[in-house]
Amino acid sequence: MGFRSVAFHKTVKVKGQEYHLKLVDTAGQDEYSIFPQSYSMDIHGYVLVYSINSAKSFEVVRALYEKLLDMTGKVHVPIVLVGNKVDLRVERVVSYEEGRQAAEYMKAAFMEASAKQNQSVFEIFSTMIQQIDRADGNVPEKQSCCVS
Repeated sequence: MGFRSVAFHKTVKVKGQEYHLKLVDTAGQDEYSIFPQSYSMDIHGYVLVYSINSAKSFEVVRALYEKLLDMTGKVHVPIVLVGNKVDLRVERVVSYEEGRQAAEYMKAAFMEASAKQNQSVFEIFSTMIQQIDRADGNVPEKQSCCVS
C-alpha cells in the first residue's frame, strides 16, 4: 500500500502576521505507510492528530512522532498534539491525561478539538505557529501548553 494524502493550503493571520500553511491529511493511514521522506524536508512543524475515540489512532501518532525524529535527525521538532472528536466524549477511549502525557513526552503543545464543530481549530494553527517561532528562537519558551 502506497502513501496517500490530500493536501490543503490555508492562510492564517496570527498577531497581525500572515502565515501560509500546507496541511497534509493522512487520515486512515498507518504508521508504516505514512510520511515519505520528502515530508521531513523544509518542514517547520507538525500537527499530529488522533481521535479520542480510537486507541489505534493514538498509537499511530506516537509511532509517527518517533518516525519524525528519525527522519529529521533532530531531538526535537515543533509539534502540536491534538485529540480530535471531543464532540464524541461518550465514545472516548483515550483520556485527556493520556494525551497530555504523550504531549509532554514529545515536548509538544497539547489541545483537544472538534473539527466537526470547528472547536479550537484556529487555536491549533495559532499554537503551531507559536511552537515554530519558539523553536526558531523568536518567542520565549513556556513550560507547557495545554488547551481544551
